[in-house]
Amino acid sequence: MMTVFEYAEDVNKSVEEILDKCRELEIEVKSADDELSEEDIINLDNNLDDADTLDDMDALEEEMAEASEKIEMKVAKAKTAKKLNKPKTENKESFDKQNFAKKKKEMYKNKEKLQSNAPTQNSRIVLYKENMTIGELGEAMGVPVAELIKKLFSLGLMVNINSPISFENASLLVADYDKELKMERNQTLANFEEFEIIDNEEDLVPRPPVVTIMGHVDHGKTTLLDAIRKTDVVSTEAGGITQAISAYQVKHNDKLITFIDTPGHAAFTEMRARGASITDIVIIIVAADDGVMPQTKEAIDHAKAAEVPIIVAINKMDKPGADPDRVMTELSEYGLMPEEWGGETLFNKISASTGDGIDDLLENILLISELQNYRANPNKYALGTVVESRLNKHLGPIVTVLVQNGTLRLGDPIVVGTAFGRIRTLKDDKGRQITEATPSQPVEITGLNDVPSAGDRFMCFESEKEAKSIASERKEKVRIRKSRAKSAVSLDELFSKINEGLKEINIIIKADVNGSAEAVKNSLEKIEVEGVKINIIRSSVGAITSSDVVLAKASNAVIIGFNVRPSSDIKEKAKEEGVEIRFYDIIYKATEEIEAAMQGMLDPEYVENILGTAEIRQIFKFSKVGNIAGSSVTDGTIKRDSKARVIRDGVVIYDGKIGSLQREKDTVKEVKKGYECGITIENFNDIKVGDVIEAYEMVEKKR
Repeated sequence: MMTVFEYAEDVNKSVEEILDKCRELEIEVKSADDELSEEDIINLDNNLDDADTLDDMDALEEEMAEASEKIEMKVAKAKTAKKLNKPKTENKESFDKQNFAKKKKEMYKNKEKLQSNAPTQNSRIVLYKENMTIGELGEAMGVPVAELIKKLFSLGLMVNINSPISFENASLLVADYDKELKMERNQTLANFEEFEIIDNEEDLVPRPPVVTIMGHVDHGKTTLLDAIRKTDVVSTEAGGITQAISAYQVKHNDKLITFIDTPGHAAFTEMRARGASITDIVIIIVAADDGVMPQTKEAIDHAKAAEVPIIVAINKMDKPGADPDRVMTELSEYGLMPEEWGGETLFNKISASTGDGIDDLLENILLISELQNYRANPNKYALGTVVESRLNKHLGPIVTVLVQNGTLRLGDPIVVGTAFGRIRTLKDDKGRQITEATPSQPVEITGLNDVPSAGDRFMCFESEKEAKSIASERKEKVRIRKSRAKSAVSLDELFSKINEGLKEINIIIKADVNGSAEAVKNSLEKIEVEGVKINIIRSSVGAITSSDVVLAKASNAVIIGFNVRPSSDIKEKAKEEGVEIRFYDIIYKATEEIEAAMQGMLDPEYVENILGTAEIRQIFKFSKVGNIAGSSVTDGTIKRDSKARVIRDGVVIYDGKIGSLQREKDTVKEVKKGYECGITIENFNDIKVGDVIEAYEMVEKKR
């Protein structure tokens, strides 16, 4: 513990300032001699960098230069006061404190304003909002409104600055200026993981690929990770290959590669299920003397569902029983056809224990990286994902994050999941203190007010006030979402998914025996519904497991159980995750239900039905209404509000809609063959005597 006086002296502030801050944070102290607990100290540390401190740049530079040492000093004082033994120091490399302080000072002195991550679009994108007017479109495009009105006049549309414009007509105008029109989406900083951040092409630079290794237990994942780390000359020169966090970078041929060491495919997919797709490339490791095993199959399923490039590493080639051809044959049955056999999957024969083939594997990673052209914008406030987190009773939450875009800097205000704070310490994968981290770099941070979860997204902001406000809003949204939790996907909901562009049903099949699994799979794959397809992402034997539920959640899939039932725990997990499980014991019932769902997912098919035609005999001009076509119905029936074409000399000159329909002075719903009427065409006045108006409707055709 420390007294208020000691703490104030330690942070170069007056006792009155500290007492005021304590009252604000509801810390129960009244005088300079009252003691602060370790928790109080962390709370004060996380909240002292307010606006008045930030205004003083020199004070900020000095405070940032000492930030990493303060907590250690406080802890040491607290330990001495309690007469506790000094704790073991963490395994970290020594560093030049003077040089580090200089870097910090340089960073803040030459601090450039980073680009905001607020939802914006590049100069080619124009956002269309509902009921948009010509004036609003011109403003969004940066084009004079008069210019747009002139173009619309040339199309026969009589409009003014306040006239609404349809998405279709707006698209035509936008295309004329080599721009692209997109529907406006509700995007706010509070849901930053949901919106697409569009960077300017000139701001994008190459970034290292992010790689995850998965496979069956005992097939050599840990040994391979160790072997890869040993190839990193930089870490060897720096004094060892100690891995400080569960994500690290190695350098091969002067190019960096980032490896994420996850506990397994389940954790990998859990993160995907939460919207955190952090992996660019997956390495599937298979032992040459063991072949494809159950967890190998699961790892393949998860990697394929993630839709990322896969490299196969056939390990233990130094073993006497190594049979790489058998492994390649087995894997080809799971859709991983070797490139040397005419397929598309890269295979590497390696020995993680001897190091043979490791360089070739790293070469293939860099090859895929070059082909995929992984890039990011380092000129923005950082955005990325939590890899892991833990709570340290002295330092508070310690979080390993992967920077995916922008630059993460010491002192930046940050929101992580529903937690927030300011980056107080920043360490790289070797445990070295650094001042900033760039895209694809894994780092360890402190300074948050709460412990986030793996897979939580983070974003940095200009001010701590903004970060706190956004974190609060996100927390409330999570609370509401949990109270309204609903199914991730069900067959009954698939029809509604049409608005989201879903044209694929993902299915996981679990059956009692292999024969049943194959029969169900074959029957479902034979269903033919044009425009929709079935994607069997897993077909296996045995009870429905937690892994199946995790994969279904991440892939928006339905689980089909054939003659199998899940345990009560799995049922509960599926319910919590919103995953639907369907049970069958007769194959045709499964195929009937799935086929019905597929047909419901199809876009409606429409056919044109001609209602009638009318010939324009006379034109009446009215300033308020525009041109009215005095017409005679020559065939069928002309209906008000129906679609209509204006045909001149056999050529369609306009396709739109009938605006109004009159018989003498009365507005009517329809006029039949042999009668005369007055017709106006919506947004079109360029009509002439002799033109033909063809009224029609689109009728949905039953499939």
